[in-house]
Amino acid sequence: MAGIFPVDVGPQYEGEVIRKGDMYVEFGGPEVKSKFELVTLKSPDEVENEKIEVVGPNIADMKEGASYPMALMIDVAGAGLEKDMEPVLERRIHLYTNYIEGLYHMNQRQDMWLRLNKDSFAKGLNSLEEIGKILMFLYTSEIDIIEKISMTFITDEKKVEELLTEAMKIYNERDEKARGLKEEDVEEFYSCALCQSFAPTHICAITPERIANCGAINWFDGKAAYKLDPEGPIQEVKKGEPIDPIRGEYTGANQLAAEKSMGAYTRVYLHSAFEYPHTSCGCFQAIWFYIPEVDAFGIVHRDFAGETVVGTRFSTMAADTSGGRQVEGFLGLALEYLRSPKFLQADGGIKRLVWAPKEIKEMYKDVIPEDLYDKIATEEDVKNVDELVEFLDRVGHPWVKGEVELPV
Repeated sequence: MAGIFPVDVGPQYEGEVIRKGDMYVEFGGPEVKSKFELVTLKSPDEVENEKIEVVGPNIADMKEGASYPMALMIDVAGAGLEKDMEPVLERRIHLYTNYIEGLYHMNQRQDMWLRLNKDSFAKGLNSLEEIGKILMFLYTSEIDIIEKISMTFITDEKKVEELLTEAMKIYNERDEKARGLKEEDVEEFYSCALCQSFAPTHICAITPERIANCGAINWFDGKAAYKLDPEGPIQEVKKGEPIDPIRGEYTGANQLAAEKSMGAYTRVYLHSAFEYPHTSCGCFQAIWFYIPEVDAFGIVHRDFAGETVVGTRFSTMAADTSGGRQVEGFLGLALEYLRSPKFLQADGGIKRLVWAPKEIKEMYKDVIPEDLYDKIATEEDVKNVDELVEFLDRVGHPWVKGEVELPV
């Protein structure tokens, strides 16, 4: 498609990684506080078809090698579209952006990260309008029930920050819908292969009580995605028989793991970080990591810029966790999973958490038992494992005191 657009477009570019030295400019990512992407279903008269608007500096006005805020807002309309399909179409941003030569997309929602390389900039991919044209072409070519589509790229920092508040409300409303439904209530799970270009042996198993690692696709979203595109990257999976309901081992999930990992692994525990943990892609929101000195866990999210209690940063830990491997004691996951009643229940769940960034503790205060909250250390309480051991003994963390029993 190089004749239609300034760069080539196709699935052969999935998995292309742009290193910092090859980057012309980036949007979002760990260096930028305000960023998000959002798809909204509207009535046909509310969408000016194929309109592309840029609010703030465009690529040609930006400093080479710099990082900028970004909001990508896409409005769609079509008789066959449903409200539940919004997050599904939103996650396609990841897929379609990675079809574009010299463009790299990772993560999702308020964690989005987009990089443009120098070669593609030199070829003419030098404006957000050009990127928008390609994305529109891919959306309308691959999803024929989209009748109208418009896009707005916002790079004005104050405007992005202002709109992010509203976007977060929408994300929370979507997540709230999935709470309450249990794995025992359904016969089907869903699988998502959108990250396989970066992690070939990874497949997300999405259940009513385990959201996709990226945090963008819950069970209802998976159902809507399968209805929208039965041949697409999100598929229906028969749950099968429960082999171990505590660890979350099901015959259907095991079969899925064996098929999609090309035999690299044949068993998966959906609710344990030990023995056969769920694989991790690269778009996960956080990492749940084992701390052997205290036989307990910490958690760190990708927005945490400092060192964790074990002396490594998120980026270093992510490199060891990602790639579609089963890494015992290291689990990439979505923060929303913390709210699940089955959250790593086989390992003690949140009662075994001993360290977390202060931001995470405050954000998820409502799911942490009241008598445990002050006994979980943060970066403000301890700087290393030795200090963590002293802290846990001093405050009397229930796990360290042997007061937490694992389910059998």
